[in-house]
Amino acid sequence: MDLARTPAQEELRERARRFVVDVLQPLEIDFERAGGKLAPELGADLRRQAIQAGLAGGELPRAVGGGGWTMLEQVLVHEQYGQVTGGLWSFVPGAYEVLAYADEAQRRRYLAPSLRGERFGSYAVTEPNAGSDARTLESTAVRDGADWVLNGEKWFVTGPDNTDFMIVQVAVVDGEERKPTLFLVDYDTPGVRMAYDPNYMHTFADRHPQFVLEDVRVPDGARLGAIGAADDLANEWFVAERIHIGARCAGAMERLLTLGVDWATERIQFGSRIIDFQGVSFPLADSAADASAARLLTREAAWLADTGADRKVVHAKASLAKLFASEAAFICADRVIQVFGGRGYMRDNPAERYLRELRVDRIWEGTSEIQRLIIARSLERRGVDRVVG
Repeated sequence: MDLARTPAQEELRERARRFVVDVLQPLEIDFERAGGKLAPELGADLRRQAIQAGLAGGELPRAVGGGGWTMLEQVLVHEQYGQVTGGLWSFVPGAYEVLAYADEAQRRRYLAPSLRGERFGSYAVTEPNAGSDARTLESTAVRDGADWVLNGEKWFVTGPDNTDFMIVQVAVVDGEERKPTLFLVDYDTPGVRMAYDPNYMHTFADRHPQFVLEDVRVPDGARLGAIGAADDLANEWFVAERIHIGARCAGAMERLLTLGVDWATERIQFGSRIIDFQGVSFPLADSAADASAARLLTREAAWLADTGADRKVVHAKASLAKLFASEAAFICADRVIQVFGGRGYMRDNPAERYLRELRVDRIWEGTSEIQRLIIARSLERRGVDRVVG
């Protein structure tokens, strides 16, 4: 495995770091105190600066207007995104990778303006009675002449403040068959109603509202991909997003450790720096080991994806990376709060914000329990040597 970075990759990583440190991190405290809100003109300016930094749409292929980053390059960037709280990296214009399968008309209407920072789409899969098991989705699409009529309820429809359309997964009813299919639905389509926009444990740039679709009529041109193809398209996205989560968690641990070590080396108690006490230094050392392992696991999964490894093995490696990194990052945040003592419990301290934010990484894009199921099945079907080797 060769994880050496090219000069171009180093330059991309440095661009992402500068954008995070110079542009996003200075906004963290004001963003937290404002309850996760930014003035529209400031959000527009952040998108403009992200485009100027060459970060917009990097994950998408060049053929559809994206940056064409390799998976390893995506990891290098998302490691930097993980070093800002509030999910402020959501202001970088982009689009869900499934939009790479959009037809020409859909690209003009949805993808191109998303890459310009003019709009953004949410992803609507989860329902009140269907979470990890997407086979039990109750939302439906029924053919009516040249159109489709969609009905259902969607929860945790994640998107930033300029979101105005959703990629919604429903079951196309075809006789006795229910075929999982994706549709592009604008928020202002008649029958689309936001039922609830709850606040969550973290203060985040993305919102996660609940929507009801009542006899929502869309043309066949709103269908994204083939009928019945939603699971395959979503699985590709899930693998990529799990690798991204692993990278952001590794980045979060790097920042947490930097903050913790800086404080522990300058804070004096009982006549000594607190880092000289093992009760402080050993937890930091343990998290340094975790951070290194998380980074290597994530980069390995990316390297395998880039080199054309067996997709099932890449799937397992992505799950390993997400499982380990998300659980280790939460523990790291808890340890660093303890290093800061009472100061760590203040919302002005990034460690406190990270503790609230990192908790969800063990839930979304597949819970830790789902990752363990994937890994265990892969151990059985692919072999221990391929999963851990």
